[in-house]
Amino acid sequence: MRAVVYKGPFEVAIEQVEDPRIQHPNDVLVRVTSTAICGSDLHMYEGRTAAEPGIVFGHENLGVVEETGEGVTTLSKGDRVVMPFNVACGFCKNCSAGFTGFCLTVNPGFAGGAYGYVAMGPYTGGQAEYVRVPYADFNCLKLPEGTEKETDFVLLADIFPTGYHGNELADVRPGDSVAVYGAGPVGLMAAYSAMLRGASKVFVVDRVAERLQKAEEIGAVPIDFSQGNPAEQIKEQTGGEGTDKGIDAVGYQAQAQGEDREEPAIVLNSLVETVRPTGALGIPGLYVPSDPGGPDEQSKKGMLMVSVGRLFEKGLRLGTGQCNVKRYNRHLRDMIIEDRAKPSFVVSHELPLDEASSAYEKFDKRVEGYTKVVLHPQAA
Repeated sequence: MRAVVYKGPFEVAIEQVEDPRIQHPNDVLVRVTSTAICGSDLHMYEGRTAAEPGIVFGHENLGVVEETGEGVTTLSKGDRVVMPFNVACGFCKNCSAGFTGFCLTVNPGFAGGAYGYVAMGPYTGGQAEYVRVPYADFNCLKLPEGTEKETDFVLLADIFPTGYHGNELADVRPGDSVAVYGAGPVGLMAAYSAMLRGASKVFVVDRVAERLQKAEEIGAVPIDFSQGNPAEQIKEQTGGEGTDKGIDAVGYQAQAQGEDREEPAIVLNSLVETVRPTGALGIPGLYVPSDPGGPDEQSKKGMLMVSVGRLFEKGLRLGTGQCNVKRYNRHLRDMIIEDRAKPSFVVSHELPLDEASSAYEKFDKRVEGYTKVVLHPQAA
């Protein structure tokens, strides 16, 4: 089959790789019709991880069941399904508690698994014509038949639940004011989710004009951090108090104001100043145990200079960690079905699989309006 294969820093290629096969009675094979490029794929693409050449990318996958293992009971050939980026067993201690992003079964020695991602287990990615889904009864979410809302549904694999998860971590409630740092796909999904949860006012911080415009289009207040301290800008619009809640949708590749220099802790420290005393922070933005591309020796080890003293002084609460997609994807799916949510507004390009190399390059450079790309390996 054809697949997006990592060749080395800043290079992927479409190559023929071995077809996946049923390896366990609980597996299914899915013919992939939509698969998205994620910002975290860029971490591997840029050579910032230990990813080895040859890995097949792709953890945001949707398609049609092509073959089922003999132990699969709830799925049949022809079912349209979307899979959480988390590969999870469904029965370990963490999965049973709803923490499917930290499954203890699928990746021995590491809490959590994912498709096509370094250190996240032996699960080939879905930026390919087919993908094997383990523990399929648990990991596949059925979708309505046909091709309707395909681009909305594929976002259930990661960014829509992840944006929603940021609100859950921050305990966003009806009437809250919320500051979201980052207007990339996850940040826009976090802002959108805050509105779905009844937030009274949502600020979105970024410096890319196209992204800030998109935030404004969905009803958020854009804050351009290149024009001044974002925490002060937000306080000016909240009577000097700051927001009730804050969400970090940037992670460790944050950049300093007015510079093209990474400052990994700047968003965390800005949120500490942005959120009012006794508020809460949600941190779905990616931070890693080590970052070979970090700007200094501490950040290379995954250690950041965060203002814990100020955090303590203000009595702020915080939640971190990758999204447990299974906790949210069913009711977010139903909101899409009932036209209560349409997350596909973040998708800038839909392309055939053969254009993946160009799409990665343009997405990485943020050119030509590339914000969220959905690839179509096969016809829906």
